[in-house]
Amino acid sequence: MKRIFRLLLWIVLAVPMTAWAQDAPKLSVSAKKQVVVGERFQVVFEANAEGKNFQAPSFEGFTVVGGPFTSTSSSFSMVNGSMSHTVKVSYTYALQAYQEGTFHVGSASLTVRGDKVNSEPFDIMVLPDDGSHAAPSGGGGSSNQGQSQQNTNDPQVSGKDLFLRVIPSKKSVYVGEQVVLTYKLYTKVPVSSVSIEKMPSYAGFWTKDLSDNNGTLHQSSEYINGIEYTTAEIQRIVVVPQRSGKLNLDPMTMECIAQVRTERSNRQQSMDPFEAFFNDPFFNRNIVNVKKELSSQVLALEVKSLPESGKTASFAGAVGNYNFKSEIDKAELSTNEAFTLTLTVSGSGNVELLQMPELNFPPDFEVYDPKITINTDANAQGLTGSKKAEYLVIPRRAGNFNVPATEFSFFNPSKGEYQTLQSDAYSINVLKGKGGDQESGIYASNQEDIKYLGSDIRHIMRGDAKLKPIHTVFFGSAAYYVALLVLLLLFILLLFVIRKHEQLTKDTVANRNRKADKVARGRLKSAYSYLKSKDQDKFYIEMSQALWGYIADKLGLERSKLSMDTVSETMKAKNVPDELTQQFIDTLNSCEFARFAPGSAEEKMDDLYQKGIEVISKAEKVL
Repeated sequence: MKRIFRLLLWIVLAVPMTAWAQDAPKLSVSAKKQVVVGERFQVVFEANAEGKNFQAPSFEGFTVVGGPFTSTSSSFSMVNGSMSHTVKVSYTYALQAYQEGTFHVGSASLTVRGDKVNSEPFDIMVLPDDGSHAAPSGGGGSSNQGQSQQNTNDPQVSGKDLFLRVIPSKKSVYVGEQVVLTYKLYTKVPVSSVSIEKMPSYAGFWTKDLSDNNGTLHQSSEYINGIEYTTAEIQRIVVVPQRSGKLNLDPMTMECIAQVRTERSNRQQSMDPFEAFFNDPFFNRNIVNVKKELSSQVLALEVKSLPESGKTASFAGAVGNYNFKSEIDKAELSTNEAFTLTLTVSGSGNVELLQMPELNFPPDFEVYDPKITINTDANAQGLTGSKKAEYLVIPRRAGNFNVPATEFSFFNPSKGEYQTLQSDAYSINVLKGKGGDQESGIYASNQEDIKYLGSDIRHIMRGDAKLKPIHTVFFGSAAYYVALLVLLLLFILLLFVIRKHEQLTKDTVANRNRKADKVARGRLKSAYSYLKSKDQDKFYIEMSQALWGYIADKLGLERSKLSMDTVSETMKAKNVPDELTQQFIDTLNSCEFARFAPGSAEEKMDDLYQKGIEVISKAEKVL
C-alpha cells in the first residue's frame, strides 16, 4: 500500500515538471488515386489533435453516399520521465464515382487550438468500367487503418437490395389497345423518402395516370426467387399505343434515401468508455442515410396493326369491349315540341377517344349538336366507362317519320375480331301544334342554352306602324347640340378618371393599402377551399399569407422587414388600439403553431379561419 502511495505521489510531482510531447497540428488525407465508374471508395482525413469547425471539400464529380464518420483515438506514453499524449481524429467520407475523367479534390480545413490547418489537395482518376481495370487496393498512401475503415464502415446498397421495376399488363397489343404499367419499388432495407426525378416521355402513346395514393405509398410483401421484398406501388398509368411496331418506353428515374446500419471497428472506437458504451448497437443502431438513384428497365412493347379482314364501313377506330344502346324520351309529340334521343357506348377501353356514331334524321327535323357526357373509372385492369351523346330534336312539320338504326363497330382485342352493334329504329308521330307548323316561342327544358325558337324569321308586320317624316334633319337640331354637350362632358369626365388612375398607380403604397382587403379576402377564400378539403399544409400557408400580406400592404411595410415586433410598433404608431394589436399578433402566432398543437385538426383550422376573418375585419375598420 505504501509503495502505491509513493508511486502516485511521484507521478503528481513529476507531471508539472515534465513537458507534454506534442507535435505541430496537421491534417493529412488518404484516398485511392484511381477508381472505376460505379466504384465506391473512402476518403479519410486524419488530424493529430482534436479540433473544431471541420470543413470538407466539395467532392465535385463524385456522389457522397455517406459521411462524415468521425472516430477518435488517444494514447499516453512515458519515456525517461517524459510523458507524451497522442491523439488521432479521423473524418471518413464514402464516395461513388459516376463519370470518367480526372477530378480535383480540394483541401479540407480544421481549427486546432485557434489555428486553422489544411490538408493537401489531390486528384482522383476515374477510369471506365469495361472490366479491364481492377479496383486498386489502398493507393495514394492509404494506411491499413483506412483499408479497415473501407471494409467495415462503407455503407453498401446493392441492386439486389433496392430496385425499381415497371410491370406491364401485357407486352403484345394492338394499336388502340390499353396497357396498364405499374411502377413498383422493391426493397430489403428501410427507405425514408422517395421522389420521382424523371418521368418517361411516352412518345407514340396516349396516357392517363391511374394513381390515387394521396401521397401515401401502400406497402405489401412479395417474393422473388424465394426472397421476400417489401414493395410499394409508385405509380400506375395506362398507355394506349397510337402506331404499330416495336415501341420502347423510357425508364422512370427516381431518388430515394435508404437507411443502412453500419458497424464500427475497434480501431475506430473512441477510448472514452462512455462513448463506447453508448455506441453499442443495443443503444445506437448506427443508421446511415444513403442516397440511391434508381431507374426502371427499358420496356419494349410489340404493337400490332389492326387486321384489314372483317373491318366494316362503320368502324371508326374503337378498340376494346363495348356495349351500345339508344333511348328516346317520347315518340309522339306536337310540332315545335322537342324530344331527346340518346346514344350510349359503355365498356372497357379508351372511351375518351371514342368517335360516336351519327344518326340520320328526317329533313323536317331541326337537330342541335349533341351534348357529350363522358364518365370514366380506373381499376387494375385499366379504363372503363361510358360516353353518351344526347341529341335535341324539334320536328317542324306534322306527320309520321322514321329515325333509322345506326351502327357502332369496334375491334375486340381479346377475341381478335371486329364486332358491330346496332341501335333501335324509332317511329315518330308528330301532331300539328296549336299555332301551325311554324309556331314560335318553344321552350326546350333539357337544354339550358336553348330558350326561344322560331325567332330567326319574323312574320310580316301587321297593324298600325309608327311612321316618321322623311325630311327630318338631325344636324342643327336641339337634339344635335344636346348630344355634343353630353359628349364633351363625357370626355372631361374620362380625362379626369384617367389622371386619377395614373396618380393612384404611381403611389404604390396607397395602391397596396387600397387593395389590401381585396387581396386578403382572396387568400381567405382559397384557405376556405383547403379547409373544406382538409388540406392542412395548404390551408395554413394561405392563412399565413393572408394575414402577413394584409398587414404589410395596409401598413406600407416591405415584406423583407416583416416581423412581430415591426408589426406591433407600426400599429401602435398609427394609433391602433392595443387590444386589436395584441389580437392580430396572437392570430399570427396561432397560424404559425396551430398545426403542431394537440386537438382535432379540423376544429383548429375552423377556429383559426374565423379568427382570421374577425381580426382582418376589425383592422379594416380602424386602418
